[in-house]
Amino acid sequence: MFRFEHQEILFLLIIIPVFLAIFIYLQQQRKDNLIRLGDRDLINQLIPNISFVRPLVKTVLLLAAMAFIIIALAQPQFGKPKGTDTRRGIELMIALDVSNSMMAQDIAPDRLEKAKLIVSQLVDKMTDDRIGLIVFAGDAYVQLPITADYVSAKMFLKSISPEIVARQGTSIGTAIDLSINSFGENRNKAGRAIVVLTDGENHEDDAVAAAKLAQQNDIQVNIIGVGTPEGAPVPVRGTISFRKDRQGNVVVSKLNEQMCRQVAAAGGGIYVRADNSNNAQRAIAARLDQIAKGTFEPEDSEFNEQFQSFALFALMLLIIDVLIFSRKNKTLIKLRIFDLKEKII
Repeated sequence: MFRFEHQEILFLLIIIPVFLAIFIYLQQQRKDNLIRLGDRDLINQLIPNISFVRPLVKTVLLLAAMAFIIIALAQPQFGKPKGTDTRRGIELMIALDVSNSMMAQDIAPDRLEKAKLIVSQLVDKMTDDRIGLIVFAGDAYVQLPITADYVSAKMFLKSISPEIVARQGTSIGTAIDLSINSFGENRNKAGRAIVVLTDGENHEDDAVAAAKLAQQNDIQVNIIGVGTPEGAPVPVRGTISFRKDRQGNVVVSKLNEQMCRQVAAAGGGIYVRADNSNNAQRAIAARLDQIAKGTFEPEDSEFNEQFQSFALFALMLLIIDVLIFSRKNKTLIKLRIFDLKEKII
């Protein structure tokens, strides 16, 4: 659907034909004044470089540019209006661990990329649910507020990396707390769940207590463990080296399944370990299907701005207008761009 955000601005287009009419009138007056001076052929010889066609072309270009600017100011938009159909689904917050240990490659291609793939598969299975995205390491941040816009969810997912969170560490409890607060009021009575994807190396807070709090608020906490119990060294991005401790020994990051199980049990959810198959995604999807669904009201209209194209057209026309001379040029006249036998009067 195409629309203008500020339709009232389009009334300014009325000035375009008014300006054109004024210009044509003034040009005709100019011609009439020249005719009164004497013989037409003599006047054409005396002022051969004066042109009436070029100013007309320049004026038309200028007025066209003005029209495009007015249209751009009216904010043309493409999109879809607010829907009328209600939907039934659940509300899901996904908390994704982006700590440095998630770069370990004990699961292909690495833990973080595997976690992002699982999230992407979960999103692909959704139809009427609402989803939000949180990233965490030493701190937790809302990457995407809860929404039914799956396209945006996958777009934000692609941009996630450890650099997105400045303070490193693993704060699962903080991520769960932020997830609880991100749901807002449950007016539609929809079932709510949190899915945490992590290697379980929690060093910052009490994740079990946070999961218990979630369950007390009727929010289910599920954990997907990403990695292996045997673990793997953590690569340093941009190098071929691995992270080392203070003694110079290579750090081996291991999946803490005990921690993951404790958090899931406290949150009334399940724990599954991700591997090179889709078993984890299927298990979590089946668990989420058991949650009671609520009725969602249609979301607000979604429109994308298109003023940039009209502004670009206006700029191109203004550039062309500047490049055209008002008078005939002795060099360019040989190109015969305008009237081959143009006369002044």
